[in-house]
Amino acid sequence: MSLIPIIVVVGPTASGKTRLAVDIALKYNGEVVSADSMQIYKGMDIGTAKPSKEEMRGVPHHMMDMVEPKTTYSVAQYVKDAHRVITDINARGRLPILAGGTGLYVNTLIDNIEFGETERDDGLRRQLGDIAAEKGGGALLEMLRGFDPQTAETLHPNNTGRIIRAIEVYKTSGMTMTQMREKSRRTPKLFKPCMIGLGFENRSVLYSRIDARVDAMMQAGLEGEVRELLKRGIDKNTTAMQAIGYKEIAQAISEGRTGSQLSEAVEEIKLGTRHYAKRQLTWFRRDTRISWIEAGQSNENICQNAFNLIENCEVI
Repeated sequence: MSLIPIIVVVGPTASGKTRLAVDIALKYNGEVVSADSMQIYKGMDIGTAKPSKEEMRGVPHHMMDMVEPKTTYSVAQYVKDAHRVITDINARGRLPILAGGTGLYVNTLIDNIEFGETERDDGLRRQLGDIAAEKGGGALLEMLRGFDPQTAETLHPNNTGRIIRAIEVYKTSGMTMTQMREKSRRTPKLFKPCMIGLGFENRSVLYSRIDARVDAMMQAGLEGEVRELLKRGIDKNTTAMQAIGYKEIAQAISEGRTGSQLSEAVEEIKLGTRHYAKRQLTWFRRDTRISWIEAGQSNENICQNAFNLIENCEVI
């Protein structure tokens, strides 16, 4: 079976992945496939930075608005759904362009990694949930770091659901998630990827972009979006609501803070997003297949560099 050619655009949040993916799609007759673990949820648009119709510029986008926020959506399910979408794009003679910052989704899909079935331990889950409630997600993350630092490095303390799952996998199987990923890499591969990363020589430029994006999200109505989710009965402890931006605003709302009183929560979002961006860069820098482009330059230069890389990859 011939490999499916695919362009992969990765990098930290606020680096311009969506814009570049659309530019590539317009030049090479492509369609964009999101690799963002939070954009799959319906009704979570502002805080996940889903592209608007104007930003899509007529390019079809996939793997967004897949499930309700109450739904648990696994990496395995993402790979299954994304593979179906990418196969269809390729069959129609168009170029799939995977774009997003969730490194686990990107690598599990591109490398065709299959996680074996592991036992579910409800007692352990309750125990770990109690620890999270009492001491916070950071305590669980430190526990995970003790035996699987690679996976811990990719997770935010807010993401207690995935932290608990990573601990459960190790406790029930004796193997860490990292070891499972290494063991379960299968051949032959399914894709022929050309991987492009957007990075920053000056980290302060990235942080400025993050701050500006968070401010724009608040102006666009992030507080109202969170209130609507809570009104719909989405518990603030669900995996979806642990996303950066949603967790902080939901907590502020539960404490009765509104308007200018949300400033502390906004600063928490900015700080949490900066830390997340650092983890994203750490994850992607390990992948030697990625060719990096300086994201602080003009969009014209970014596109030209990307087009040159794609031509040299010989995937089209």
